[in-house]
Amino acid sequence: MVTGAVEEVEIKLELSAAAFDALAIGDLFAGKPTIIRQHATYFDTPDHGLANAGFSLRIRKSDGKRLQTIKRDAGSAAGLFVRQEWEREVRGDRPVLDEATPIAALVANANANGNANANAGIMPLFSIDNERRLWTIDGVEIALDRARIVAGERETSFYELEIEQKDGDFAQLFALAHRLVTTAGVRLSVLSKAQRGYRLLGAAPVAARAAPIMLAAPITAQAAFAVIARACMVQFRLNEALLLATADPVALHQARVALRRLRSALSFNKAMLADSRFPGLCADLRWLAARLGKARDLDVLIARAGDNFLREQLCKARAGAYRNAGRALRSVRARTLMIDLAAWIAIGDWRAAPETRAMRDLSARCFAVMVLDRQFRRLRTAGRNLARLDDRARHEVRKTAKKLHYAAGFYASLFDGKRERRRHKRFVAAVQALLDQLGALNDLATVPGLLAALDLVEQPQAAMLLGAEAKPGLLAAAAVACEALLDRKRFWR
Repeated sequence: MVTGAVEEVEIKLELSAAAFDALAIGDLFAGKPTIIRQHATYFDTPDHGLANAGFSLRIRKSDGKRLQTIKRDAGSAAGLFVRQEWEREVRGDRPVLDEATPIAALVANANANGNANANAGIMPLFSIDNERRLWTIDGVEIALDRARIVAGERETSFYELEIEQKDGDFAQLFALAHRLVTTAGVRLSVLSKAQRGYRLLGAAPVAARAAPIMLAAPITAQAAFAVIARACMVQFRLNEALLLATADPVALHQARVALRRLRSALSFNKAMLADSRFPGLCADLRWLAARLGKARDLDVLIARAGDNFLREQLCKARAGAYRNAGRALRSVRARTLMIDLAAWIAIGDWRAAPETRAMRDLSARCFAVMVLDRQFRRLRTAGRNLARLDDRARHEVRKTAKKLHYAAGFYASLFDGKRERRRHKRFVAAVQALLDQLGALNDLATVPGLLAALDLVEQPQAAMLLGAEAKPGLLAAAAVACEALLDRKRFWR
């Protein structure tokens, strides 16, 4: 029999092989663990129809039993996996998908021949062998996993710590996660085991760009913020992992974009979010973004440098900047920031402040109109006489335009009428055109400071990086782009 849908609430943490060994033989968790060996096969349609609809389907074999589990993301807060799940024991190695499961109709409808048998469109995609050590402490189940994924000819291993709330409150769950991050060298994970398997099926991991954010009306401003914040944190963590493994410049850039998007979301919601933790979290995000900034500035400069002595010096400086960025990302401060943000977003005091309840309960669409109007007005004011502004003032215009761009992305799904979608596409293109010009101007403005800091101003090749001859044309183009944007019809009105 299928059990009714229940909610699974857990936090996932990633760890290295060395950290796994230390936890497996250490005494951080009281008592002797139960050791369980599991083999799970994950199923989907050939075009990954279940995953695209937000479901995962597996049959897990352990202790001679087969347990079929269907999971669906239930709108997780950042860092907190909140999922509905349906479980049943099965006899064989094929899923049993009858009307009691939430995906029978979904799979049946996907079959090209209209076969009413939901099983007809299902196939095994990958398997995961897992050795699990299990503790239960004060209502929290702690699972330490050493797992191997096999997908065709590909395979990979990973180490993971899952902590799941069985009873008690979420504060206890996050307190344990914080202690593990500070003492055991782990970091917040944003991938489920199923997602790891699907990633192995695809091409080699590449830098993660911002994914579309789906906000289904009616959703409150509070709930929308949690969805947006989680999306930003997922983008950051995916790029952080790739950056630490490969020093990929695109991953570095997208990690910074994710941090800017998250800081913008905090800024948009400041009146609703301000509590005792808010200033410190914002300060830590600024610190982390700054630690990645120099490496990104050097990447941009090197892309414009020729093959000469100056480029060699810039590359040496870049290598040092990437080492510094890596040290920052591996630091306890950065790792605890992610778990503390997840805790604050999910259970922070701001969620219960009586003075902001009306704002929290406001519809996300109404809140989005307020945010977009405010950012548009700020850009209109700041962008006056754009071509005559100095570098600092023009940079402020760029930051305002970026925030408008992020807001347009965050809330796009709330404006899904045909005319709104058409206007949104044109509006975002106009914002991007302005950002392209302002970005090029900002790159030129940072060059003198970068070269001076590296004592390279006097190098013969330095003059070509200053781009003095290009600036007038960029200023004119930026002014035209700004006027075109301000003349665009607003998609939210």
